[in-house]
Amino acid sequence: MEIIQCSGYELEKEKSNTSEDFFNRSEITYIDDGVEKTLHVLYVRYFDEIFTEFTPFQQDPVFSAGENPVYFKEIVALVCLLKNPSLRQRKRVYVNDQQEFAAYFKNVNVEKIADVFQALKQNQSYKLRSPLEFILQPN
Repeated sequence: MEIIQCSGYELEKEKSNTSEDFFNRSEITYIDDGVEKTLHVLYVRYFDEIFTEFTPFQQDPVFSAGENPVYFKEIVALVCLLKNPSLRQRKRVYVNDQQEFAAYFKNVNVEKIADVFQALKQNQSYKLRSPLEFILQPN
């Protein structure tokens, strides 16, 4: 699998009676068996406010790829896909449960996540050999 883009953004209200402004969307675009796919992860914006409770990150942006800041919402879809490779069969995922959301980040090697963004900046892609490379193994 080759990762070609990771992005994230806050949804904005399109109509006054909708609730889009309570959600963020994170997206990862990748090539799997020669087919370009995008996974969209929609999640409650509140999770961006409390991510320090269940990740090692202490601020947003969470790290930098060169001079480019990388924000929490940009890594969410990547982390979800790494922790649950079966999501390659899906186009959209909705997460509104805090425990489920936090579970995606449990035992994730954040240094490897930073490597992905550095490769995307330098090479416009990252070749993923195995999602297990991103999971911290218990001692």
